[in-house]
Amino acid sequence: MSMSSIVIGGGFVIAFVFGLVAARSNFCTMGALSDVVNMGHWGRVRMWVLAVAVALAGTTLLAYTGQVDLSKSVVQRPVLPWLSLLLGGLLFGVGMTLAGGCANKNLVRLGGGSLRSLVVLVFMAIAAYMTLKGLFGQWRAALLDPVNVDLRTLGWDSQSLATALARATGLEARAALLATTGLALAGALFFVFKDSRFRANTTQIVGAVVLGLLVAAGWYVTGHLGYGENPDTLETVYHATNTRTLESMSFVAPLAFSLELLMLWTDASLHATFGIASVLGVVAGSAAYALSAGKFRWEGFASFEDLHQQLLGAMLMGLGGVTALGCTIGQGMSGLSTLALGSFIAVAGIVAGSVAMLRYMLWKAERDD
Repeated sequence: MSMSSIVIGGGFVIAFVFGLVAARSNFCTMGALSDVVNMGHWGRVRMWVLAVAVALAGTTLLAYTGQVDLSKSVVQRPVLPWLSLLLGGLLFGVGMTLAGGCANKNLVRLGGGSLRSLVVLVFMAIAAYMTLKGLFGQWRAALLDPVNVDLRTLGWDSQSLATALARATGLEARAALLATTGLALAGALFFVFKDSRFRANTTQIVGAVVLGLLVAAGWYVTGHLGYGENPDTLETVYHATNTRTLESMSFVAPLAFSLELLMLWTDASLHATFGIASVLGVVAGSAAYALSAGKFRWEGFASFEDLHQQLLGAMLMGLGGVTALGCTIGQGMSGLSTLALGSFIAVAGIVAGSVAMLRYMLWKAERDD
């Protein structure tokens, strides 16, 4: 079996389990923020934080033992486009709130029979493709990406907070990685397990652990199993990834590449990738759960107003997700698992955008009543 087949097959299997577990445990970042704003309930936020903590632990272990080189990943590049990350995160956060869920949640809903989510995902893919290679991309490249900080001038070879600690204290890189990860894990686990109700919720705990491990598995599949010699050029490359380097779970740009592959199927230069397989895998995993649990239901738009709001949200998610280099999964789990400074900026933008829109929607509903 070729390396590309291993990466693509591995991506589908990882995403299949991801979709199944996300559907079973009701994992949703936007839903978690909505729970806090509307009800003051932090259960799903704790689940998200636990999933990130497990992903961080697994990813750090892979990096520490030399199984993967995270500095080669897109999120770890030493040029920090902070404005793109922040603004893209804000737009994505607003968009996912308008659409009632992020890219991952809409893939999960599609597997459960939501035709509404299918429309949302198609429009998200169009906006994402426009931001990668079209009109939105020209604006992004000309106006946002040039506003950056080149961390190489500070002696950093990556965006990792571990690199920052090593440069500030003189610690050896591996020791700094362990120290930074240890501090982050201690804070995250204290926040997660200090709540007795969450400690009693086995479904959320097990779900978070599995989802976090799957993110680490994604780095291993693309960064270790998929790293090897190209038989045509004899160069050492990362096989079957759209970024041409190691990746883990992320869905906005892969949706755009999935649409591109379907539209240009006869273009011999285009091939299936880890990201495209991940998109299909989440839908398949969610469908498997919905069918086995008797929860598969066809669903459409409730009204024209609902359609308008969902499509606007979809376009903002496509624009914001690509601009921020990831979504609630791509930056909110995979990126954070590498301790990338840019991922923290993007996630801060996503959270701020979503919370602001949730508060506005709550205020509007109260005023209309």
